[in-house]
Amino acid sequence: MTAPPDRLWEEIVYIAYYLHWSFDSILELDHRTRARVIQEIGNINARIDGADQDEY
Repeated sequence: MTAPPDRLWEEIVYIAYYLHWSFDSILELDHRTRARVIQEIGNINARIDGADQDEY
């Protein structure tokens, strides 16, 4: 197996950080599914950030 390109590493680390999934589990996702997971994590973070700003 060759090392994943930089963008794939970024995706793997992002998902692993937020969802605590294993490296292998993330690599098993096809690109479209992995991109959707990343989008949904971003959406959740945006809602949380927006809620935090509303408190001030």
